[in-house]
Amino acid sequence: MLVELQSPAMLTKAIEIISDLVTEVRIKVNEFGMSITAMDPANVAMVNFKLPKSAFSKFELDSEVLGINLDDLKRILKRCGTGGSVIFEKKDNMLEIQINDRIARKFTLNLIEIESEDKEMPSLEFSSKVGISSIDLVDAIEDCGVVADACSFIVEEGKFIVAAKGINSARAEFSGDEATIQAENCKSRYSLEYLQKFMKGAKLCEKAIIKFAADHPLRLDFRTGELELSFILAPRVETED
Repeated sequence: MLVELQSPAMLTKAIEIISDLVTEVRIKVNEFGMSITAMDPANVAMVNFKLPKSAFSKFELDSEVLGINLDDLKRILKRCGTGGSVIFEKKDNMLEIQINDRIARKFTLNLIEIESEDKEMPSLEFSSKVGISSIDLVDAIEDCGVVADACSFIVEEGKFIVAAKGINSARAEFSGDEATIQAENCKSRYSLEYLQKFMKGAKLCEKAIIKFAADHPLRLDFRTGELELSFILAPRVETED
């Protein structure tokens, strides 16, 4: 296996985001490109990352599944300059990473055995779909984080609402002027600890797609022409706002 990325910055950002949720993953490299699907240790959230074959300037491989410690990979990818390229080549039980910048540098990353079943993103049905500015969503989540440890996503009378209530409260409302809302009236509550980690995906693209239903898992997608980063989050149903 040998693949080359001319602009690894987006991959570096994605790996940094994923490493906040899970430390060890299986990275699949096949005829479709590079992908990661993993569940966090608490089985509350799932992440799916796809980088298509077309994003690579060189792509020579037999299908591979690479057991990787993401913290180690993250530290190496951060050594890439803004104008450099990176080459990944599997050699025996090692992944050789060559960074071509002002000078050529090589790292070797030990591949690890990960004893877990391959994960697949679940096929879920949602009653609500909201397209919203990534920055606006980040602000709404950060507002809620000031007052509580969970927030509610609500669709009510054609508006999308992000609200949280503890001793104090926070609420952000979006109409059809600020968001694309294709939704039924519903409400579901989610952990802000996880949502705040997901919000780092806003670094990747200007728009977020939110899908949810009443007391139902949330799906959050950040997509660009080059990559896709998606999250699934279980609802918090034990208490009401």
